[in-house]
Amino acid sequence: MSEQKGRSVCVGEVLIELTRGTDGRFALSSGGDTFNTAVYLARAGVDVAFATALGDDPYSESILALAAAEGVAKDLVLRAPGRLPGLCLAESGPAGERTFRYWREGAPDRELFELPDWMQIAQGLLAARLIYFSGVTLSLYSNNGLGRFLALLEAARQQGAKVAFDGNFRPRGWKGDLTRTRTVFIEALKRVDIALPTFDDEAVLQAFGIGEIVIKNGPNSALVAAAGGHEFVPVPEVMVPVDTTAAGDSFNAGYLAARLAGIEPVPAASAAHRLAGDVIRHPGAFVPRANAAIH
Repeated sequence: MSEQKGRSVCVGEVLIELTRGTDGRFALSSGGDTFNTAVYLARAGVDVAFATALGDDPYSESILALAAAEGVAKDLVLRAPGRLPGLCLAESGPAGERTFRYWREGAPDRELFELPDWMQIAQGLLAARLIYFSGVTLSLYSNNGLGRFLALLEAARQQGAKVAFDGNFRPRGWKGDLTRTRTVFIEALKRVDIALPTFDDEAVLQAFGIGEIVIKNGPNSALVAAAGGHEFVPVPEVMVPVDTTAAGDSFNAGYLAARLAGIEPVPAASAAHRLAGDVIRHPGAFVPRANAAIH
C-alpha cells in the first residue's frame, strides 16, 4: 500500500457485552468486529478513528472511555440523546468458540448515515487514507443509509483512499433476506480494494476485480491472492484456542497495519497470523497490552 498522509477509519457498531464466566456470573465489556480491529490497529501505531453512533448514557460513555484509552479517535462518534447502544450476551463453548445473542434493533449506530450530523461522518471518510468495514456494518443500515455509505466509499476512493472489507456474513443480521444481502454485498464489493474474507464466506470473488484478497481459514493457511499470484501463508503455530473472540478481527488489523507500513501482502499475512495467535491465547477480545505483538 503506497505511503500517503491521512488516517484510517473503521466503520460499524460497538456493543455492550455481557460475558458469562465459568462460575455463571457475567462480566461487562465492550466490543464489535470493526471496533476490535480499530483497537488493534491503534495498538500497532496506526492513526485510526472509529465511526459509529452512541447514546448519552453511562454505557455509551464507557465505550468512549475505552476508545480513548486505546488511542482510537472518537471524533467520528455521533451522539443520539436518549438512545442506548446495542447489547450482546456471549457464552463460551468447550473449544473456546463463542455463542452470541443480540439486542440491538434500537441502537443509534443503525442510523449513522441518517442522523442530523451524518455529514460529519462523510467528511471523515472523504479525508481517510484507509476505510475498513464489514458485512456486519452493511447489515446495520437502511437502504437509504447504505446508499449514502456506498456513495461515500466511491468518492473516497476517487480521492485516493483504499477500502478494505471483511465479509463477516451473519445471517441473523439480515433477517433471512438473502436477496437483499446479495444485492448489498455485490454493490459493496464493487468499491473494495482489499478483501479479507473467511474461507466459508462465499461473497468475495476475484470476478469483482478486487486486486488484493486474503482468505482466512482458521488454524489452516491463509491464501493471499495479489499482484496476479496466489500464495498460501501457513499459521506459525497451531494451538488449541482459549477463546476465539476477535481472532479474525485481529488478523485483519495485523494485516492492514503491516500493509499501511509498506510491507508486502505475504509477510503482512504472516504478521496477521502472529497477532491472531496471540489473541486466541487469552479470554476476551482484547489481549493484555504486553502480549499484543503486531510485527
